[in-house]
Amino acid sequence: MTAAENVCYTLINVASDSEPPSEVSLKTDLEKGEIKAKTEALKKVIVMILNGEKLPGLLMTIIRFVLPLQDHTIKKLLLVFWEIVPKTTPDGKLLQEMILVCDAYRKDLQHPNEFIRGSTLRFLCKLKESELLEPLMPAIRACLEHRHSYVRRNAVLAIYTIYRNFEHLIPDAPELIHDFLVNEKDASCKRNAFMMLIHADQDRALDYLSTCIDQVHTFGDILQLVIVELIYKVCHANPSERARFIRCIYNLLQSSSPAVKYEAAGTLVTLSSAPTAIKAAAQCYIDLIIKESDNNVKLIVLDRLIELKDHPTHERVLQDLVMDILRVLSTPDLEVRKKTLQLALDLVSSRNVEELVIVLKKEVIKTNNVTEHEDTDKYRQLLVRTLHSCSVRFPDMAANVIPVLMEFLSDTNEAAAADVLEFVREAIQRFDNLRPLIIEKMLEVFHAIKTVKIYRGALWILGEYCSTKEDIQNVMTEVRRSLGEIPIVENEIKKETGELKAEDEVSAAPAQKLVTEMGTYVTQSALSSSRPSKKEEDRPPLRGFLMDGDFFVAASLATTLTKLALRYVSIVQDKKKQNSFVAEAMLIMVTVLHLGKSSLPKKPITDDDVDRISLCLKVLSECSPLMNDIFNKECRRSLSHMLTVRLEEEKLSQKKESEKRNVTVQADDPISFMQLTAKNEMTSKEDQFQLSLLAAMGNTQRKEAADPLASKLNKVTQLTGFSDPVYAEAYVHVNQYDIVLDVLVVNQTSDTLQNCTLELATLGDLKLVEKPSPLTLAPHDFANIKANVKVASTENGIIFGNIVYDVSGAASDRNCVVLSDIHIDIMDYIQPASCTDAEFRQMWAEFEWENKVTVNTNITDLNEYLQHILKSTNMKCLTPEKALSGFCGFMAANLYARSIFGEDALANVSIEKPIHLGPDAPVTGHIRIRAKSQGMALSLGDKINLSQKKANI
Repeated sequence: MTAAENVCYTLINVASDSEPPSEVSLKTDLEKGEIKAKTEALKKVIVMILNGEKLPGLLMTIIRFVLPLQDHTIKKLLLVFWEIVPKTTPDGKLLQEMILVCDAYRKDLQHPNEFIRGSTLRFLCKLKESELLEPLMPAIRACLEHRHSYVRRNAVLAIYTIYRNFEHLIPDAPELIHDFLVNEKDASCKRNAFMMLIHADQDRALDYLSTCIDQVHTFGDILQLVIVELIYKVCHANPSERARFIRCIYNLLQSSSPAVKYEAAGTLVTLSSAPTAIKAAAQCYIDLIIKESDNNVKLIVLDRLIELKDHPTHERVLQDLVMDILRVLSTPDLEVRKKTLQLALDLVSSRNVEELVIVLKKEVIKTNNVTEHEDTDKYRQLLVRTLHSCSVRFPDMAANVIPVLMEFLSDTNEAAAADVLEFVREAIQRFDNLRPLIIEKMLEVFHAIKTVKIYRGALWILGEYCSTKEDIQNVMTEVRRSLGEIPIVENEIKKETGELKAEDEVSAAPAQKLVTEMGTYVTQSALSSSRPSKKEEDRPPLRGFLMDGDFFVAASLATTLTKLALRYVSIVQDKKKQNSFVAEAMLIMVTVLHLGKSSLPKKPITDDDVDRISLCLKVLSECSPLMNDIFNKECRRSLSHMLTVRLEEEKLSQKKESEKRNVTVQADDPISFMQLTAKNEMTSKEDQFQLSLLAAMGNTQRKEAADPLASKLNKVTQLTGFSDPVYAEAYVHVNQYDIVLDVLVVNQTSDTLQNCTLELATLGDLKLVEKPSPLTLAPHDFANIKANVKVASTENGIIFGNIVYDVSGAASDRNCVVLSDIHIDIMDYIQPASCTDAEFRQMWAEFEWENKVTVNTNITDLNEYLQHILKSTNMKCLTPEKALSGFCGFMAANLYARSIFGEDALANVSIEKPIHLGPDAPVTGHIRIRAKSQGMALSLGDKINLSQKKANI
């Protein structure tokens, strides 16, 4: 049994480099030294005893020369010494010397100094020998009437522990403490006394509470907390008592102490499902979140609100409180805001959506005025996404939201503007009645757009949805305004007359690696001309983008102009106007092509963009019905199909969530009897106080596989061979931040093994917490040794070591058995997670560690291989199911996971089925893993390699 499992009251830091003193020098210091020397010697004795030394010869010396001293430091040290020193002989009888100690403590219990009395009473709580306590009982009882509250409250604790461990020493303790409680005035004494009655005699505690139930709100917070605990326990054991105490819990919701309010709200929810009770508890939680300054507290209480929302009957009550919940948005912390918005979005209904949208619009406008906070941009993104979701679910709201959000298309933060653009694109496709409004607003802000990506998106929307003659002409006007005077090349040369040299040196720029949406690479090379830079403030936006060498926007412009021209031809009957518009569109494309081929831009136009613009010119020159159909109908159909698929996926995920929450009971389901229910089935019936205590101590059981015994056996690692003198095997239990090794050691010899020690060392980001203590094993005996290992990050770790022992009676050196290595699996720390495509690409670009794994497997089906990788790496596939369905001979998918330490892991699977090798040919390809830390990337790669080998067997 390790020290971690023993009940430990005293922790003392020991300097590891100090030399242990001899018993003789300690004895001299304790007998003849000054007070300071005796203090230091006593400290050394305590440390040595904690390290396993016995020192029996010093016991009488301490009783004779140290115990009578009145120095307070010595008295405090003696309390520690008597707590840890062995008090019995090997056969279990009390040492004779302890009678002298007992007499000394009887005197201390009658000492005039209240500190000495109180600390002695605290020490008595730790004694486990009834023979020592029996003579002290009258003195302990007398301390209940001491004038000082410190002595009285410790006397209550001493009586409680003695009554719990040795009831025969003080059989009338509950009655004694009840009488004490009735007359006591001090809050801490009353709290300790009441706590004792709860655990020792609940009926007496209830009797006392009944007499003062109307005064509970006037009590101190420490007593109120204990009263909440009692009410919970009583009502948990006997539900018929609820009506008696529920009014008291309601009163405690108004307590001045946040801790009492929190506990009272939690208790109220477990005691009653009435809408008024749930509303009162939720209101209390919301007040706590708003008033508490600590963000961790806010997040914990928000989690409680989310738990309430997950209960089907409570959700409707919380819907009425959405506006109160939104008050939490005043908190500057992004995580709190994120959870609040998600909760509000889950609770939104047709009754409150209008108010919700008004609040969110105000918040969006506020973010426009506040720029100093670093999370403002991210918060704005969250607000935009929330408004987007509201508008999709409640189309009536879109008309109110769109004008406010359109202003943010000109935002310098590209991510927030991209979210707005995505929302506008979906709104204009779904809501026909809003198209004129959106196009009008889009034309208003078009010239102010600052980023090229948003500009491209805005061009596409205008080209796709402008259907009237006026709108088409307005778009053309805006494009000409944004492009400046044409032809561009001549205009630029005129501006730079005298500065530009005709033959500039043209140099090849280094190849640039781009990442596509699938996470795969595209290499883009470019030519750039070296020439003097000039001021570009006066350039219109589109010309500025083209002069910077960004000709992808030119390809987008060409497509937009083609769509507009084809639509204009179909609307306007006048041939002259038709030809004029088409000619203007073609002129713009030609002048852009000319600019791209010249040496003026920083980077010349790419071949892809040239092909696209040339294609658009050809389409406009021919105006065939087929091309008209492709440009004006097929593009929109593709968008519509994509939005429909996305909506179906969202509905499917929402349906799964609601199915999880709705508990359906079938007619033939077995009836559950509480008395016959197994412990693991009593989810709602478990004592919440007990559960929270277990969670704090780290004893919560993780959900194992269907058969818990089988899953436990799967984690047993054999450390030595069956023919070794000592057989050892370890069960590896992984908690969140630490690993517990439960090692079974079996003596397979006929000798007694002394000082049998498990020596461990670690490799990787693991740290051994303590050295396991030595054991003595009888012939063919066995024992369990536990060792704790702390984990700091997500990477594969190795624990290795040996077992050393002495054979009883043998003169040989120590024997050693080397143990097999224990490999700590990274999968215990990795959990599937999800992120948006934009976030994935951003992380992919930022993370510097990449591990490329070659696919080597006998699996012949692409989808089967992907599922095998997902199962073995615990990652989540971000690529939609629709994109992976069908068979085309290759597959690309993005995977994502997050560790319990908050580290992200990305993977891109690019695999193909070599059809030319026949139907039984295995899958080939690569998997790229990216992570912020090297250990994570390497460990995941090793895991994939290992799982591939297993698949080969």
